[in-house]
Amino acid sequence: MNYKAKLGRDVSLEDGRAAARVCIINGLSELKQALGSLDKVKKFEVSGYANCDPSFTGHTIVINGASDFLVEVFGEKGKHARASVGVNSLAFDSSVEIEFIVEV
Repeated sequence: MNYKAKLGRDVSLEDGRAAARVCIINGLSELKQALGSLDKVKKFEVSGYANCDPSFTGHTIVINGASDFLVEVFGEKGKHARASVGVNSLAFDSSVEIEFIVEV
């Protein structure tokens, strides 16, 4: 699935959640490559950005796609502080962008 365009107009809430999950999976892949093992992770902090129509209010639900995955994979270590923000645009018209900080 190609997760481009605006949430609430071109992309459904469920597709937005899936896009957030893909973002976190991609980030974890890079993190594993850098660390050698994800077992070194102690905790996360997450910021999620939703490219959305001005009337869209489901930012938190969308970014839950990433947060829920972290808890699913890491259990208690996956629970984290988080921000979810609606924005007018993202690079390459992506629907979702996830940033995370990791303590190792």
